[in-house]
Amino acid sequence: MTEVVHPPESVYNLIPKEEVKVEKPPRYMSKFRTTVVQEKKSNKDLMRTMGPAKAEMPSPEKYLRKHSKEPKLPEMAGNTHTLRKPDVPKRMDNPTMGIHTTKNFVKTNALANVMAVPKKVQPTSADTKNGDKQVLENSGLVPKYIKRKDFGEIPEYLQQRKEDALRAQEEYDNYVKEQLQQRAMKQLSDAERQAILEGLKKNWEELHRQYQGLSVVTDTISKKSHKQRLDFEMKQLESDINLFERFKTFYVAN
Repeated sequence: MTEVVHPPESVYNLIPKEEVKVEKPPRYMSKFRTTVVQEKKSNKDLMRTMGPAKAEMPSPEKYLRKHSKEPKLPEMAGNTHTLRKPDVPKRMDNPTMGIHTTKNFVKTNALANVMAVPKKVQPTSADTKNGDKQVLENSGLVPKYIKRKDFGEIPEYLQQRKEDALRAQEEYDNYVKEQLQQRAMKQLSDAERQAILEGLKKNWEELHRQYQGLSVVTDTISKKSHKQRLDFEMKQLESDINLFERFKTFYVAN
């Protein structure tokens, strides 16, 4: 048997939940609905008759005859004998005599051959041992692209790409320059150095005054730790004062 798994008991389950109503999208209506209805009604009204349609019955004399539906050639108008070609002359017939012409066929043929333009042979290349040929221009062996006007020039899209790359590099260099300027070291002036030095000396004098006020006997841990802290801070201030007195130029990071 399968066990029925009940949800965990909770106070929130006692609160009635609102039913979410799913709104259906509007029903699709074709824009040709009215046209289809009108066409259906018009075609249906034509067949509303009382019984079969009244049509003229064929006559019994007009029955289907043999070969009546085969295509027929159009009838030739006039006398058909006039359209025939003359008969071939027989072997014993004499040729027609007395016909003369002034045309010199030998000279005409010679001039035609002299003035004729020779036919250009299309260059081809044989690419197999059996002699299979293909047009040489389409084989890629003819250097026809070097005769173009724009041969050797850089295409416009490559020039645009190069300009975009240079512009991006320039923007990046300017950004790096600005970041370096923001992170550059700032030089302290002589007045600022003197002010810092005086402040360090005042802090040392304050710590020295506190150190002189300590008790001679340091028998507790708190007294020992306080004395050690004052010694460390005074030594640190002495090293800083010595540093500011030795050097005149100082740089501070922003």
